[in-house]
Amino acid sequence: MTDTVDLNADMGESFGPWVMGDDLALLGIVTSANIACGFHAGDPDVMAKTMAAAHARGVGIGAHPGFDDLQGFGRQRMSLSHESLGNLVQYQLGAAIAMARAQGGTVRHLKLHGAMANMASEDKAMALACYRAALAVAPDIIIMVLAGTAQQKAVAELGCKAACEIFADRAYNDDATLVDRSLPGAVIHDANFAARRMVDMVQAGAIITESGKKIPTRIDTICLHGDTAEAVEIATSTRVALEAAGISVAKFRGQKL
Repeated sequence: MTDTVDLNADMGESFGPWVMGDDLALLGIVTSANIACGFHAGDPDVMAKTMAAAHARGVGIGAHPGFDDLQGFGRQRMSLSHESLGNLVQYQLGAAIAMARAQGGTVRHLKLHGAMANMASEDKAMALACYRAALAVAPDIIIMVLAGTAQQKAVAELGCKAACEIFADRAYNDDATLVDRSLPGAVIHDANFAARRMVDMVQAGAIITESGKKIPTRIDTICLHGDTAEAVEIATSTRVALEAAGISVAKFRGQKL
């Protein structure tokens, strides 16, 4: 069991006049922010505003690249060559680094979004292509990975700094991948239930799946999705429950596996 864990949220996913999530409220609760880079969501104005707000609050800034899929919010699977995947990641990471620097901040981590992340959690070669591309741009960046999946195997092979992530608002399959969003119960909306299961997982040092199976894993950070309607309630309940259980909430350091 760890006695300290990071709490992160996906954000910066508004686009023009269309608002997605309550980023400012979340930034008062979480310790790391995964900020959309304009392909699955977000735009330059939203990136700048979100990064400035995160920096002002001392929240760790992360790049959150995804597929070029605004209409599908990056959740539609796409078939790209590894070269194209690498270029896609580098393009978005480069934009994030520039925007953060302009706000006086620094991009300290990278986390893949949506379908890109789910596919990389199943395919180590794909994960390696994405992560090698990111490390070529920012060698010291911390790669946030879905704990217990092919993503974690990829960073172990690369020997880079990593943060292993579990999800407060998503259900798990027995192979540590996330239950498909189209299935009942895949997304968790009950804030108290989400908080209890996070305390259970951190204390157990394991992912607990829908079937009750425990998959031992390193746990560095807990994620919730900013676009979930109950995101602020889930973040608040989870932080309160963790701290009540004697688990501190602080930015992850990023260590090799």
